[in-house]
Amino acid sequence: MNKSFSVYITTNPKKTVLYVGRTEDLGQRLIEHWLNRGDKDTFAGKYYCYNLIYWESTKYVLNSIEREKQLKNWSRKKKLKLIEGFNPNWKFLNQDILDWPPQEPFHRKDIIS
Repeated sequence: MNKSFSVYITTNPKKTVLYVGRTEDLGQRLIEHWLNRGDKDTFAGKYYCYNLIYWESTKYVLNSIEREKQLKNWSRKKKLKLIEGFNPNWKFLNQDILDWPPQEPFHRKDIIS
C-alpha cells in the first residue's frame, strides 16, 4: 500500500497567522480546518487557518512527525522564507488539492462517533 503523509502550513484569509500540521489525508484535513473555522477550542479554528499555502509529502509517517516538529520550532521568519520559496505569491492552494470550497463536507470525528 502506498501511503503518503503531508506536512502543511495554513493561514487565515488575511494571511496574518500560520498553522503547521501533518496528516495522511491533506484534502480531508483542509475540510476539517474549514469546518472548524471560528471554533475557539482549536488553534486553526480560532484563527480561521484553513487556507493552504505550503505542503510537502513523504511516504514515512515518522519523517512527517519529525518534520512537523522541526517546522513548529522554526521562527516565523524562517517559515516565511520556506513558504515564499514554495509559493511566492501566497496563493491559497486548497483548489490544487480538492474541489474548493467543499460541497458536502464532513468531519472524520462525526463518522467515528
